Amino acid sequence: MDKLSAMRTFVRVVESGSFTAVAAELSSTQSAISKQVAALEKELGAKLLVRTTRSLALSEEGARYFEQARRLVAEIVEAESDLRRGEAQLSGWMRVAASVGFGRLKLMPLVKTFMAAHPDVKIDLRLHDGFIDLVEQGIDVSVRIGDLPDSGLIARRVGTSQRMLMTHADYLKTLPPGIGSPMQPEDLLQHHCIVYTETSSRNLWSFTAGAATLVEPGAVSNVRVEGRLQTNSSEVIRAAVTSGMGIGYSPTWLFERELASGEVVRLMPGWESPASPIHLVSPPERKHSAKVKAFVEHVATAFMP
Repeated sequence: MDKLSAMRTFVRVVESGSFTAVAAELSSTQSAISKQVAALEKELGAKLLVRTTRSLALSEEGARYFEQARRLVAEIVEAESDLRRGEAQLSGWMRVAASVGFGRLKLMPLVKTFMAAHPDVKIDLRLHDGFIDLVEQGIDVSVRIGDLPDSGLIARRVGTSQRMLMTHADYLKTLPPGIGSPMQPEDLLQHHCIVYTETSSRNLWSFTAGAATLVEPGAVSNVRVEGRLQTNSSEVIRAAVTSGMGIGYSPTWLFERELASGEVVRLMPGWESPASPIHLVSPPERKHSAKVKAFVEHVATAFMP
C-alpha cells in the first residue's frame, strides 16, 4: 500500500464527503477508493470512517487522524510545488483562527484582500472567543491578544489592543437620581457593568491614573465590578453596550464606528487601562509555509501605524 497516496485519498474523501466524488476527481472507481481507505484503516488498526448507505462520518479516531493527515498532506503538496516551480507556491488551504469580534471587524477585510491577491489560496476561517489548541485543531495561523506563554509557537507581534471603559449615551440618560457618570474607579460599584469572562481578570478591572485625575499619576486602582450580565462572547458585549444595558471594558477596535459617531462614549478618560499585544502565532512546523509567511506579512503591513 502506498501510505501517502492512501492518506491523500482519505483526506479528500472527508473533505468532499463522498467516495464517488473523489473517484471522479481521481479518474478512478468508487470501489477502488473505498478499498484504499479500508487498507489505510487496516494499516493503522483503527476505524476512521463510519459508513452508512447515505452518509459518511468520522469516528473519534478518524477525527484526530484527519487533522494530522490533512496538515501533513498540505505540507507535502506545498513542498512539491516549491520544487516543481523553483519558488514558493501560494495555493491550497490555510486554516486561520481569531476571536469572533476581531475576526469579523479587523481580520475579515484582510482575508478578502489577501485572497484577491492570491486567487489559488483557500482560507478556512475559524472564529472562537475561547482558547484554541493550534496543533489539535490544525490551525496554520492564529491571532492572539494578550501576553503569550512560553509555548514554543512561532509568534510575530503585529499591533497593540487598547481597552477602554465605555457605554452607550442612552445608558447615562437613564441613571437614577444621585448617580452620575463614573469619575473614579470606585464609582463603578454603583453601575451595571458588563463582564467579559474570557479574560483572566474577568470582573477585576484595573486602571492607571493619568495626569488629569485627582490622585498621583501612575497610581493603579483595581475594582471588582458587579453587574447583571456576563458573557464569553465579544459580540454579546458589543450588543449589550450598544443597546444601553450598562458599562463595558473592551478593546477600542470593537467599537470604532460607534466611538467615532458619539453613539458610544468613553468614560473616565483620565484613567488608562493596560495595553495588550496582538500576535500572529503558528505551530513550529508551519514556519516554512509560503502561505503562512505571506499572510502574516500581509496582516502585519496592514496593522503598521
